Amino acid sequence: MDHFRRIGALRRKLTRTGLPGLLVTHLPDVRYLCGFTGSSAALAITRFKARLFTDGRYKAQAAEEVQAAHAEIATGPPAIAAVQWLAAQPGVTKAGFDPVTTTVADFDRFKAALPARLRRNLLAPLPAPLVETLRLVKDDDELALMRQAALLGCSIFDHMLGILRSGMPEIEVAAELEHKARLLGAEGMSFETIVASGLRSALPHGRATANPLPRRGFITLDFGIILKGYCSDMTRTVFLGSPKADERSAYLAVLEAQEAAVAAVSAGVRCGDVDEAARSVLRREGLADAFTHSTGHGVGLEIHEPPRVGAGQTNRLAAGMVITIEPGIYLPGRFGIRIEDMVAVTRSGAEVLTPSPKALIEL
Repeated sequence: MDHFRRIGALRRKLTRTGLPGLLVTHLPDVRYLCGFTGSSAALAITRFKARLFTDGRYKAQAAEEVQAAHAEIATGPPAIAAVQWLAAQPGVTKAGFDPVTTTVADFDRFKAALPARLRRNLLAPLPAPLVETLRLVKDDDELALMRQAALLGCSIFDHMLGILRSGMPEIEVAAELEHKARLLGAEGMSFETIVASGLRSALPHGRATANPLPRRGFITLDFGIILKGYCSDMTRTVFLGSPKADERSAYLAVLEAQEAAVAAVSAGVRCGDVDEAARSVLRREGLADAFTHSTGHGVGLEIHEPPRVGAGQTNRLAAGMVITIEPGIYLPGRFGIRIEDMVAVTRSGAEVLTPSPKALIEL
C-alpha cells in the first residue's frame, strides 16, 4: 500500500479546503493513511508533516508498520497528544476533524486539553469527510486483496455445502464456517455470521441460534472474512430437501432481481438506479413489500462503507468502488431468501468478486 501517495492526496484536499491541519482519530482512516493496525492511535497531519500518536504497547508495531508518518509514543490518550501537537505547529491556526466519527464527549476533551486562547477556534468540524472520500475508490492493491478475500469466502461456502444437514444446530453451522475461515487464513470475520433456517430465514439479520436446521426449508448463510484488514461479504440461500413451487418461484424472483442489479452496475450510474433494477423485478412479482432493506453498500476496511445503494440515492458509482448487491425477500411465518455478491465497479460494468453458484442448490 502506497501510504505516501495517500497522505499526499489528503494534503491536496486539505489545501483546497483552506485547512492547515487535520486530526484523524477513526482507526480505519488511520490505517488507510499510514498502515498502522493497532487499537489506539490518532494521526495529525499538516501541509508538511504527518505524525502518528499511539501508546507504549505499540512502540515496536508502529516502528514496523508506519513509514509515511513519524510515530510517537504518547504518555496519555493519543488523540489528546495529537491535538496538542497540532496546536504547537507554526501556521496551524485551524485543524479540521470529522464530526461523523468524533463524539461530543471527545470534542469536549480535545478542547479542554488546549490552551484557553485556542479552545474556541482551533478545532473545526469538516463540512464533509475527507478521508472517507479517498477510501471510496479502491486502488489496485486494495482490489487485489479484496478479490482474494472474496474468493476465500467462496471456498468457505463450497466447504459448507458438504457440511449442512438436517438437525445440525445453526450455531454449529456458524462455528464450522468460522473455523474453516481461520484455517484458510482469515484474520477474523467481517461481522457476526448469519445462519437463519426454516421460518427464521424470514429474519433479515437472523443470528445463529441453537435451533436445528429443518428437515426441509431455506437456509441463509450471510458471512464475510477479513484479510489484511479488508472485508468480504456474501450471502447464499440454499434449500434442505425439495422446494415447493411457490418456494422455487420466489427464489427465482430474487435471483432475477439480484442479477438485474448486477447488470445495472457501471461507472456513472446512480446508486438509486441500481436499487431500482432489483426492486422493479420484485415489484413485478408482487414481492416489493417483502424487500425491506437497500440493495447494497460499499465494502472495504469496514464492512459498511459508502456508497449506499438504496432507493432514491443520487450519488453515482465510480470505477474502483466495491459494493454489495443483495436484494432479498422476507415472508414472516413462511421463509426468507437473500442472494448477495460483492462486485467491483468498472468503467463498463461490474466485476463479480464472489463467483459461487447462485442457481438454487437443493441439499
